[in-house]
Amino acid sequence: MLPIFEDHLFARGYFVAGEDASGMEHAESVVASLASLWHYARIRITSFPELANAHMLEVAQRNLGLNVPDPFYRGFPDSVRNMPTVLRIADQLLHYFRTYCQGDFSRAGHSLFEARYERIAFAEHVHPKELAVITLEEAAELLKRTAEGLLSSTRPLSASNQELLEAFISENPEFVVERCACKDTAIRIILNTGDLDFTRFIELSDVIRLVEWLHETRYQEMQLVHSEFHQGLSILEYAPVSQMKKLNLRNRDRKCITAVMDRLFECGRVDIDTCLEKKRLWNGLLHHLHYRPKCALAQEFCAAIRSKDQRSAYSAMERCLAVGDVRGATDVLVEAKGPGAVLRHLDYLLSRIDSTRNTEQVDADVDYVIAACSSRNRLILAQLLLKYGALSFPHYNQRAREFAFIRLGLLTKHRETDEEVARRRSLLPRERAERVATWVRGRLDRICHASLGKVYVADCMHNIAVPLQEGASMDGFGTLPRGTRIPLPENKKVRVFTYWEEVDDIDLSCLALSDRGVTSEFSWRTMAAEESCTLLFSGDETSGYEGGSEYFDVDLPAFTKAYGDAHHYLVFCNNVYSSMTFDRCICRAGYMLRDCMDSGEVYEPATVQTSFVVNCPSRAAYLIALDLKDPAIILLNIGEHSMRNIAGEGDITFLLRYIRTTDFFNVRDFATMLASELVATPGEADVVFADASAEKLGLTEDQELIRPNNTARLLELLNVR
Repeated sequence: MLPIFEDHLFARGYFVAGEDASGMEHAESVVASLASLWHYARIRITSFPELANAHMLEVAQRNLGLNVPDPFYRGFPDSVRNMPTVLRIADQLLHYFRTYCQGDFSRAGHSLFEARYERIAFAEHVHPKELAVITLEEAAELLKRTAEGLLSSTRPLSASNQELLEAFISENPEFVVERCACKDTAIRIILNTGDLDFTRFIELSDVIRLVEWLHETRYQEMQLVHSEFHQGLSILEYAPVSQMKKLNLRNRDRKCITAVMDRLFECGRVDIDTCLEKKRLWNGLLHHLHYRPKCALAQEFCAAIRSKDQRSAYSAMERCLAVGDVRGATDVLVEAKGPGAVLRHLDYLLSRIDSTRNTEQVDADVDYVIAACSSRNRLILAQLLLKYGALSFPHYNQRAREFAFIRLGLLTKHRETDEEVARRRSLLPRERAERVATWVRGRLDRICHASLGKVYVADCMHNIAVPLQEGASMDGFGTLPRGTRIPLPENKKVRVFTYWEEVDDIDLSCLALSDRGVTSEFSWRTMAAEESCTLLFSGDETSGYEGGSEYFDVDLPAFTKAYGDAHHYLVFCNNVYSSMTFDRCICRAGYMLRDCMDSGEVYEPATVQTSFVVNCPSRAAYLIALDLKDPAIILLNIGEHSMRNIAGEGDITFLLRYIRTTDFFNVRDFATMLASELVATPGEADVVFADASAEKLGLTEDQELIRPNNTARLLELLNVR
């Protein structure tokens, strides 16, 4: 079985049994394997332990870390706690001088002034990691269900899930793809595998999207441009694709685009009116391809693009809005694009309603626009529910709003400029937005009702976020949907970590965030002055090409006592300081729960709660957040569309919407909507939502168990047609 499949199943809580063996030698191997798994990471096999083998240890080590390098301070955290500030500063300056001034990156840097530190053997109380052993046939069925769930998602997949899906399709030629709900997913499969059969899931207008993916994924290095200097170090940013004539496509890519277009013309998947909305881009692309139409439909399309025809649903909508006809604009969208388009432009339409008229007229127009949103897309409705829930944030009515959205696999954010603030017209009055939120929740409830029969929902599921926007996330052990809250146990400290290879310098940083978006930085730049026993940093490692690591230790009660009045959350992020992006090196990140006595090594796999690959094509990623007032880990796992190589220089207010996701919509809410009847015990249910094994819950084969990490199944339920 391919490693990518083994890793996915490991993250789901499964090992795959190998070939059957027998005899005394096999029995000894089983005992040794079980002992090794327990010693290495406190892994307990809950089913078929007699099928354990040595390869399972390799899978665990690949996901939880093997030979993770020591940090700058090998005796972290005690040696850092006991070292005077002056020596810490001197240590780092000497390290920087050797690496960045003398250019010596040949060996990992370590403290020169650190006192000798002897570690005691690992003796911390650890909650076991429970994994089940399944057969190859069961694994194949699980992977098939996962692939079907990913294909049913109407939103772009993360890079890891996309790779998993493509690997499954490639390795299983007998698997018939009957549906690919997301056009981005189909486009990426076409580009990555050359399978033109997936053109049946896209329209001609999506070819522009295909070219954008080509630009982003194939020409990333060419599109890095020097934009500014900061403290003598270059900061790189992406050059935007604004005009197709700037493309420099290879012949292979021209042939791919042309083949896709020809296939679309052959099967009649041509939406000329939609293509005319991007007429300028199409003109540039046709010119660049030297495209020659091969059929009557292609000739008609090229003639329309090259004419002065300005057909467009959006231009018609704007003409209606220009004369104050919001209802007419709504009708145009419904007729040309469907009710989903009204949902996507809801703010825009509602904000154009003239509030100077009497209340009855305004309410009637609001109701008309809302009534046109007859979409049955659960995922869009759930996203809108979260969007309007964010109106309760204290910073919402700030002068300049910040927008965050997923584009081409990365989170992109934009803060309104002064000019945009001066001419904006889409800021909804709070009461109007609350009215929409009430309608959206009611609509979602009616659509979902009685979809699953009898349902049991464990109380812990209210902390689990629904996977609504996972396109910018990364995969690994312990990863759950963005915004999921994991309550922290007492008498434990949190150790956030990152480690890497094939790049010299990755920085782990900590940013404190208040409810009003005020931030403070705790990083390698500030720790000399800010470091205390409540928040300890392992030192800035700048020569880790063959292996480097950095850590933060957080004593949550002590930090809250010292800083809790000013801050509500701690946000941990990674930045590549070297001139490289995460997808071109090896990097993992996550967190551990450690006893205050801090026995064993700095990195103990047995204490790892989450470990995921950081592989986004950028230099910035947000990892996790800590809630100081209601102690919990909040999973972020976001790759940002940014070439910023230093933390603390950008606004992170937008993270509040992810941090508070479960306040507005969570798996318990969703499961309750889906149920025809909520039952009190798992044994009574047709479907069980819980974070426990089927064996522990006493479930039978005809009962379905949906656990928090079953993202594919949740996506399937969100995208029921």
